[in-house]
Amino acid sequence: TIATSPDFPPFEFLDENGNVAGIEIEIMNLICQELGVELVIEQMNFDSVLPGVQAGKYDVGVSGISVTPAREKNTLFTDPYCLAAQAIVVLNGSPITCKADLEGKTVSVQTGTTAETYCMENGYKVSSFTANADAEAALVAGKVDAWVIDDLTAAEMVAAYNEDHPDAPLVILDEAMTTEPYAFAFAQGNDDLVNKINEILEGLLADGTIASIFAQYNAPYTAP
Repeated sequence: TIATSPDFPPFEFLDENGNVAGIEIEIMNLICQELGVELVIEQMNFDSVLPGVQAGKYDVGVSGISVTPAREKNTLFTDPYCLAAQAIVVLNGSPITCKADLEGKTVSVQTGTTAETYCMENGYKVSSFTANADAEAALVAGKVDAWVIDDLTAAEMVAAYNEDHPDAPLVILDEAMTTEPYAFAFAQGNDDLVNKINEILEGLLADGTIASIFAQYNAPYTAP
């Protein structure tokens, strides 16, 4: 059973039939096939994913989860399958053109994400929201000066917004807030299972399968 928040396109999202789909779901399906087990998906808010895994309610957490020293204290991670960045999104015409311009400004983030942790730990004024859609709405409404979010999810959500609002588009800055590895999360003590999955991931990385999955979703891919 995997715990996921379908609020991270293209990693996880709800398709036209209401089913959870996305890059990580594709990868987990391949892993489950190799392990000979059935993939069962449980949806929840992002900030419930890691606590649920740590408590043993779910076998694995997948939701564009960044590996950080703080998380590694309570969570066992697989090897990374990609590198991602936290993007800075602003309104078109904003005076904010780089990371340095955020000093003294307020940023919106999703609760429980590394974007939230990084911004708080580095002294930014932070407004946290349960869903990225709400963090985006806060920027559009002018309640915050910028929105910090995973770069791949930012690309998809911003493209969708700009298609509907061509006269007032959102802009992703060239400079990222930070760069980080993404992996799958397990409860401590599952070393044997994680080692098996690492072997599978190594093969999927080596033969280009993971890169091809990113390509299917028109998502840029940076190998770990």
